[in-house]
Amino acid sequence: MTPVKIAVLSSLLALSVDVAVADTLQMPDASAASEKWNQPVPQKGLSKSQVEAKFGNPASRSGPTGTPPIYYWEYDAFTVYFEGDYVIHSVHKYKQPS
Repeated sequence: MTPVKIAVLSSLLALSVDVAVADTLQMPDASAASEKWNQPVPQKGLSKSQVEAKFGNPASRSGPTGTPPIYYWEYDAFTVYFEGDYVIHSVHKYKQPS
């Protein structure tokens, strides 16, 4: 190999070397999160009256929106989505309202 080829290859090799950089990600306390995520939420198929009987009055009620009519109720720890009168989904909240 000629000195020119060696010089070119060495230059290319030097340019291709990357320096690794990383950020530190701070995660919330896992024990507190697991307590929250293990709380029961309304299951799919329950009626509005069944949800209210089991979980009490929601902090707020919204809807209807769209067709079919979609409603949602906000509780402190979760949100419940209804299609008409029945639960279609429940979602835990990431952060509790202050």
